[in-house]
Amino acid sequence: MKRLLLASTFAALTALALPLTAEEGVAELQIGDPAPDFSLPGIDDKTHTLADFKDGKVLVVFFTSNHCPTSHGAADRIKSFLEDYRPRGMAFVAINPNHPEGLSIDELGYSKYNDGFEDMKAYAADEGFDFPYLYDGETQSVAKAYGCLATPHVFIFDAERKLRYKGRFDDSRFGGDDSTVKSPDARNAVEALLAGKPVPVPETKAMGCSTKWRSKKTAVAEHMAKWDSAPVDVETIDAAGAAALRKNGTNKVRLINVWATWCAPCVQEFPELVETSRKFGLRDFEFISISADDPSNPAPVKAFLEKQKAGLSARLKKSVEAEGRKTNSYLFGGSDMDELMKALDPEWPGGIPHTILVDTDGTIFWRHNGIVDGEKLRATILDHLGNYYKP
Repeated sequence: MKRLLLASTFAALTALALPLTAEEGVAELQIGDPAPDFSLPGIDDKTHTLADFKDGKVLVVFFTSNHCPTSHGAADRIKSFLEDYRPRGMAFVAINPNHPEGLSIDELGYSKYNDGFEDMKAYAADEGFDFPYLYDGETQSVAKAYGCLATPHVFIFDAERKLRYKGRFDDSRFGGDDSTVKSPDARNAVEALLAGKPVPVPETKAMGCSTKWRSKKTAVAEHMAKWDSAPVDVETIDAAGAAALRKNGTNKVRLINVWATWCAPCVQEFPELVETSRKFGLRDFEFISISADDPSNPAPVKAFLEKQKAGLSARLKKSVEAEGRKTNSYLFGGSDMDELMKALDPEWPGGIPHTILVDTDGTIFWRHNGIVDGEKLRATILDHLGNYYKP
């Protein structure tokens, strides 16, 4: 199920609770400036330079990335763009300007992949890229030379390799239905240049995910350290309370896991659940744990959860409190586990750990008894939430 992103989530993704600081050495190409040269490795394991594209009547330099939902949303439109204009002499090269150290885990909630070079190969294979996709993340010198501010960011050059357009690909941040596009800016620019006419609108503002400069790694580390130190509040819950959590009714998909400190498989899988929670930390998603430990002694549960760094992010804490709750960490207080099973999942066969994914309407769309495979779990969530914005 491809879910839409609310405006609040979009704002959270672009801000990311990290300080936005200007990157030193970033140029600002002006219309008429020559295309800066480059020499970058491609996913074909060959080195590509500006001269490789000398035969194109028009050259499109398209900065994009593996993780960005705006780039994902434009992917199908890029394919039709290439089908229409490559036969007419347009050359096209994509460049990933990002370094993985400039991203925090919650910025990866729209993709299976980070922005490293090997991930580029897998992402390109998934998307069916049939064009050069180059990596600039190691030095980011090309991104600075072009003035890449975001992904996607488009630079279009004429036959003499003078800049004639820079900015967004088009005016839609959504994927899917092309009817959301009202201004196909890159198409308009290429069409004009191929016809020997001036570009009608030579400059627009780039729209997407900010360039992930490697220098941002200190801010990323600080962000994660703050998350790591978040306290954990454990509250007792009964079967009726668990049923209310399962009923949901919020705008968030819920991952609910029943576990115990004395359960070795539970302990083994828990880091995967925390990683999953963090990966989707900027999306409409939450992880809820219910411990089957002795309800008269919550201390070991709290200690374990804090050791696992399972505290709520500031964003999720605000959301939980808005529902009138204080925590997502619970301890089952009932004497009969059958009551909990009926309340959460009538198809639960017994035993822990048991994990379910609950849609906003309370429907269980995935369940697993036993240790979860973290990668498969996250792939299931991503497939359900979608990897781009929808109107």
